[in-house]
Amino acid sequence: MSFPKLGAVAPALTLVNQRGEKVSLKQFRGEKNVVLYFYPKAMTPGCTVQACGIRDSYAEFAELDTVVMAVSPDSVERLIKFEDKQELNFTLLSDEDNKVTAKYGCWDLKKFMGREYMGVLRTTFIIGKDGKIKHIIDKVKTKTHHQDSLDWIRDNLTD
Repeated sequence: MSFPKLGAVAPALTLVNQRGEKVSLKQFRGEKNVVLYFYPKAMTPGCTVQACGIRDSYAEFAELDTVVMAVSPDSVERLIKFEDKQELNFTLLSDEDNKVTAKYGCWDLKKFMGREYMGVLRTTFIIGKDGKIKHIIDKVKTKTHHQDSLDWIRDNLTD
């Protein structure tokens, strides 16, 4: 499995958000940069730290004409609970069949405590207003993810 190429148009996606609404990547083209991140499971420690960092930086992303969308294999019901419990203020997308996650190269073999299994590779794609992939963070640090993303956007996608 490999990620889409830098500079390529981001693979199309339409998924249901935590409110049951369909959200497409193309609706932001020409309007917003997109931070699209894939994470393994809502309400787990690392994913919560990562999501709360984004939540607390929401205004900074907005100032940079950037929306954040997080994709996981969780059900819409679980995403609603995650949003409510952590007071999240950005889009959570449900990819229960992992089709979009696989399209982005983020569904692959993982190893944990000697066990191998298929799972989500925690990965972030920064997509420009032109719909092209500008940056890929494949070694995501959950505690600094929000700042790492903001810094890259500030340094590379602002006029």
